[in-house]
Amino acid sequence: MSKLTASNKGVFVISVTPFHENGAIDFDSLDRVTDFYLEKGATGITVLGMMGEAPKLTQAEAREIVGRVIKRAGSTPVVAGVSAPGLAAISELSSAAMDMGAAGVMIAPPASLRTDDQITNYYAQACQAAGDGVPVVLQDFPLSTSVQISNGTLGLIIEENEQIVMLKHEDWPGLAKISALRKAEAEGRRRISILCGNGALFLPEEMGRGADGAMTGFGYPEMMAEVVGLCEKGDMDNAQDLFDAYLPLVRYEQQPGLGLAVRKYVLAKRGAIASSALRKPGAGLAPAAIAEVERLIERQTKKLKELK
Repeated sequence: MSKLTASNKGVFVISVTPFHENGAIDFDSLDRVTDFYLEKGATGITVLGMMGEAPKLTQAEAREIVGRVIKRAGSTPVVAGVSAPGLAAISELSSAAMDMGAAGVMIAPPASLRTDDQITNYYAQACQAAGDGVPVVLQDFPLSTSVQISNGTLGLIIEENEQIVMLKHEDWPGLAKISALRKAEAEGRRRISILCGNGALFLPEEMGRGADGAMTGFGYPEMMAEVVGLCEKGDMDNAQDLFDAYLPLVRYEQQPGLGLAVRKYVLAKRGAIASSALRKPGAGLAPAAIAEVERLIERQTKKLKELK
């Protein structure tokens, strides 16, 4: 499998981790949902992300999931999330993932970082821990990590660490950050790939600012693939119309503490996974929430028919 480069684009779907009702990993559903993502237009898959319940997994389980998805995905690049409080854990999981054929690793900053110097020093150490020449995706998600990376600090990290080939952009508000990155590149800084997160909530605007695609999840990943494809062709109006048809469900998924349960419910309803179970601590949807999701799906289906 080829390694990540600054030229990667499209949609790298953040994979859910399917579980049985008893909390055990459902590997048959992991195969099925991997196939589902590829069938719906994913150009890559990211495992062990925050919405993949990575903190609830043991290191052994994490390695097994990475290997299983890489094998199932074939030639499609797979990125492994290796974020951890300590560098030793990053080194161990990164080495295992790359040995199994991962295209690269994703690293978010630990919440303990406060100053610009701490952030830049951390990424220098984290890239070293990931392994010599291992492509790194920098996850910039301050709403979750509480680490604010300024444009200047981000630029310095990119300039000092050739291993960082991609930004998982999840700052919010953060559209100006995309514009600043692309402006700096136009003025001579090396280019990196920008794939955006936040459940695709701002995907058309992010593409308009110069993003290369998305690295996030949604119960209908084909939406992201189609919107990115239309934007790449310059067909922004049709991209926005298509996005707008899905927007109510995208918005509903953005509820903190509930979004993953919504996503898993939809994926189970679509047959991509056998159960919507979350590993504890975590709970499924209440009946009232299920009714709301069902109504949103019904309206979404109607809107999509109107677009045809």
